[in-house]
Amino acid sequence: MNHGAHDGRVEVISGVMFSGKSEELLRRLRRALIARKRVQVFKSRLDDRYAGASRLSSHDGSGIDARPITSSRDLRRLVNPETDVVGIDEVQFLDDGIVQVVEWLADRRVRVIVAGTDMDFRGRPFGAMGALMARAEVVDKLHAICVRCGEPATRNQRLIGGEPAPPEAPTVHVGGNETYEARCRRCHEVPEPGRHQTELDIEGEAAAWAERARYW
Repeated sequence: MNHGAHDGRVEVISGVMFSGKSEELLRRLRRALIARKRVQVFKSRLDDRYAGASRLSSHDGSGIDARPITSSRDLRRLVNPETDVVGIDEVQFLDDGIVQVVEWLADRRVRVIVAGTDMDFRGRPFGAMGALMARAEVVDKLHAICVRCGEPATRNQRLIGGEPAPPEAPTVHVGGNETYEARCRRCHEVPEPGRHQTELDIEGEAAAWAERARYW
């Protein structure tokens, strides 16, 4: 790949859900297109919300066509040698090999812009986001508004039946405002491990005793 005198770089747009990460990624990609750069856009195949897996879409409905990928190998295989700018959305869903592929592209003078949620619903680093942020030349962390108190939100609150999801729930669960809320550190809730199972056990025992009492 030969992109002239300009060096490649890695830009990471991170933050909580509903903070405008996809909108910011779209803004940068559109500016690159206006500058007549050769742009390729990719996104995790897991994210099929809004306009589907073949389109990078924001919550406000705007979007751009994107190539769905399932792994870092897909990205390396599909990038055109003449591409100037690569955009990747929902990068937290990709495997750890994405770090090496992104570095490989930047070393070949490609501007790589990735967007992703930096923490899972437990408040822990999500996928390769931490490693990408450490290696990037530019990192922007965006905030949403906490739905509980109105302060800047930095956490993703996953809900199951309107209640905070237990920590043993699967890390990856694609959803929107029906299953996630943006919350601040103070309002973010992660139940104690096994709490839901304990409640189910108690309910089960109570039902069993009630059944037995019918025959006493």
